[in-house]
Amino acid sequence: MISPLERLQRWWTQRLLRRHRIPQALWHEVIDASPLLSRLDRSERQRLRELASLFLQRKAIVGATGLELDVLQRALIAAQASLLILNLGLDWYRGWSEVIVYPGPFVAPHREVDEAGVVHDGQRGLSGEAWSRGPVLLSWEAIDPARQRPPGANVVLHEFAHKLDFLDGAADGIPRLHAGNTPQEWAADFSRAYADLGLHPPEEIDPYAGTSPAEFFAVMTELFFEAPERLQRHYPALYDELRRFYRQHPLGRGH
Repeated sequence: MISPLERLQRWWTQRLLRRHRIPQALWHEVIDASPLLSRLDRSERQRLRELASLFLQRKAIVGATGLELDVLQRALIAAQASLLILNLGLDWYRGWSEVIVYPGPFVAPHREVDEAGVVHDGQRGLSGEAWSRGPVLLSWEAIDPARQRPPGANVVLHEFAHKLDFLDGAADGIPRLHAGNTPQEWAADFSRAYADLGLHPPEEIDPYAGTSPAEFFAVMTELFFEAPERLQRHYPALYDELRRFYRQHPLGRGH
């Protein structure tokens, strides 16, 4: 039975969608601009359109250092970010409110501790960064569908995977698990694949995945959606863990 609160939430959601649903013509542009989204079936596209519309109402997507974003750019970012939570819900992105988009790579402070325990402070150029309780930072140059990017790479999926990882309080490659995933099996499957990557790194997987468990989860999420056949070929158990976590099966989308 639906509670009064759930009924009110549904009414409010439908009210928002009636007023702020991404226009159909714009949505067609979003789908046409993204091979990733074009693989979705009709029902998935419809649900993604609604979720991306709600995302745009709850999260500010703003340009930085003079970048002026148009409605297509905002909708494309919202749609790709929403793909991860298509079968999870917008509540998985709770606790923060802003996406900041730079024209190109941006500079962020970086601190590293070497094997001797010495702390090195510096700066590095980034195409994306996610803060635990703060914004997601992105480079439009890395998102722009008119530009070539390495096969399987998607900075939006990568950074929003970090947001899911942060939800339980730590960026450790173990997001908040739900029915279908057990912590023991998740840890075993991810640890086995992470160790294998360190010993026998496949040429077609970004070596950045081996820098930490958090980055491993984010890169594997990119592959899960962008190149699922590659992920299943190298780490089938990992593909199954992510299939259960995201409640999606990208291999069934025409790959």
